[in-house]
Amino acid sequence: MDPGVGGNVNRMDFGKLAKRRPVPRGKQASVQREQGFTMVELVITMVVAAILFAVAIPNFSNLINSNRLTTGANALIGALNTARMEAIKRNGSVQFCSNLASTNTTDTLGSACATNAGAVFVLTGTTTTSTLLAAPAALSIPSIQVRSVAAIRFNGTGVGYAPGSTTPFGSGTGNTVVELCSTALKTNNDIQVTMATGSIITSLPPTTVASCP
Repeated sequence: MDPGVGGNVNRMDFGKLAKRRPVPRGKQASVQREQGFTMVELVITMVVAAILFAVAIPNFSNLINSNRLTTGANALIGALNTARMEAIKRNGSVQFCSNLASTNTTDTLGSACATNAGAVFVLTGTTTTSTLLAAPAALSIPSIQVRSVAAIRFNGTGVGYAPGSTTPFGSGTGNTVVELCSTALKTNNDIQVTMATGSIITSLPPTTVASCP
């Protein structure tokens, strides 16, 4: 065999062997440790995660219940605005309903309202009515409690009155149209919606009440 060729083969073999040198056991163990977690690291991670959950879950729950309360109030504000605009559009009588039959009164519109808080009915004839809006679904959430919902009857000018009254609602001392509270909240658990001069609707910031309802 040509020595030059043999020499080339040997040099190639030595090169391959050099590339395939085994990694010392200590280095192998070091590499393996870098690819995973130790038991201490895992325990620390679980403790931190538990603390974060303990802090975050109550706050998240409060946020959900606060949004539900706001949604209920906004639904009733929307119903009030619908009643007012429909009264102007139809140039007729439209009633935003109370949760109390006695407040709604016993005439045609009041009887149609019954106890459907937040529903809206329009007078279509002397003794006939039509439903414009059903009671808001947001009020069916168990934690949302109705403290009070006033009956507001709008006429063709868009001014709202308590049924049977000749003074625009909110012109005197009482101007609260809606008050809702949440049994799921300990603070900021009450929202009031007011009306001034029978047309200006305002939602007040949430407040805290001792008991709900």
